[in-house]
Amino acid sequence: MEKEVRVRFAPSPTGFLHVGGARTALYNWLFARHEGGKFLLRIEDTDRERSTPEMVDYIVEGLSWLGLDWDEEPIFQSHRLDVYKKYAEDLVKRGLAYYARTVDEEQAGERTRREWVEAAPEEIGKVPLAVRFRVPVEGETSYEDLIRGLITFKNSEIGDFTILRSDGTPTYQLACVLDDHFMGITHVIRGEDHIPNTPKQILLYRAFGWDTPLFAHLPMILGPDKKKLSKRHGATAVLEYRDMGILPEALFNFLALLGWSPGEDREIGPKDEMIRLFDIRRVGKRAAVFDINKLLWMNSVYIRMKTDEELLRLVLPLFEERRLVKDDSDREKLLRVIPLLKERARVLPDFVEMGFYFFSDEFEYEEKGVRKYLQDPEVPGRLRLLRERLADIPEGEFRQEKIEETLRGLAGKLGIKAALLIHPTRLLLTGRTQGPGLFELMEVLGRDECLRRLDNYLKRVS
Repeated sequence: MEKEVRVRFAPSPTGFLHVGGARTALYNWLFARHEGGKFLLRIEDTDRERSTPEMVDYIVEGLSWLGLDWDEEPIFQSHRLDVYKKYAEDLVKRGLAYYARTVDEEQAGERTRREWVEAAPEEIGKVPLAVRFRVPVEGETSYEDLIRGLITFKNSEIGDFTILRSDGTPTYQLACVLDDHFMGITHVIRGEDHIPNTPKQILLYRAFGWDTPLFAHLPMILGPDKKKLSKRHGATAVLEYRDMGILPEALFNFLALLGWSPGEDREIGPKDEMIRLFDIRRVGKRAAVFDINKLLWMNSVYIRMKTDEELLRLVLPLFEERRLVKDDSDREKLLRVIPLLKERARVLPDFVEMGFYFFSDEFEYEEKGVRKYLQDPEVPGRLRLLRERLADIPEGEFRQEKIEETLRGLAGKLGIKAALLIHPTRLLLTGRTQGPGLFELMEVLGRDECLRRLDNYLKRVS
């Protein structure tokens, strides 16, 4: 019987959940779901000064928003300090580790350097001491990385390393090995920055006599300038993208393809499809580039895939926050506005930016529109005639087909192109030179509101 696949995501709550960590969690989640295994969450909160409950909440919220659910109760390393100490002391008793302290050594013409020395027997138990693991001087430590193939380290270049600090807290190496073992982790999928940690952890597994999990190290994520992704490239925390108006399924899709290829020529795919296709061995070795424009494009695709009712639930709070939607009639209007805007929206706030004029006339006309469409002295007269004909349409018949027929009929009678009426009318009704189809937006605005906005302009030029 094959062993159940068990993987974990193990963030430190010393900062926000960033896209690099989110992708690591996502690949672990996809791998577990593909293999019919378990995805676990471990909070590595042994850094007492920097770890905060607020960051734990933020990480959990980010994972939940992305739809990355875990299968067992989260493990907190801060609850297991006695376990780490017990196993560190076991290694000391077996001669595989030793108590140590640091001493300062003056280097000629250079700053003081701190060196580790093994503690004398009389010091043990009297002064705070760290515990360091004895790395064999001879030989090599190798492992087969699921992404990168065989990786080998000379033991002489690894050197002894600390597993328990003098304050009794474990280092990453010890805590990681113990927790992965007792959680039954079969595959460790993490960032390539952990490659140097792997031989140290393999040596610890061997010292305890335990089976070693399989390792897979993911490529780094770079910004467009091919430097490590950081704040200078814009948002990097997962919930910042949520606040930008990115949909969770879009970010999920984007992160999934940030280093992995499903082997099919497609970029948009539902979760169940990605679960079916996911193969950790198809993750690339080369760094992946985070392209915000591709994410925005992908988000626009997911926006268009949603129903108008789904989008209403998502954008309504944004309109209410701006006090643009105040009652049920406004909500009904917003439901009619959404299909006019969804083809152009890249993020959810775009709906407010592109559609606020449906709910407010407090806007300025775009200067380029004024220069281009309102300078002709014939414009006011043409718009007065259009206003009169629009007023003749009964309110119940004020539909886009009738509006278009009326406007084009007037243009024909005046012997001008319809565009000479369409462009200035759009500018006066919306303040913009671009947007949804004029006749559709006029129907949503309603006859009386269209007439009122035209009147506002005509009064000023009369």
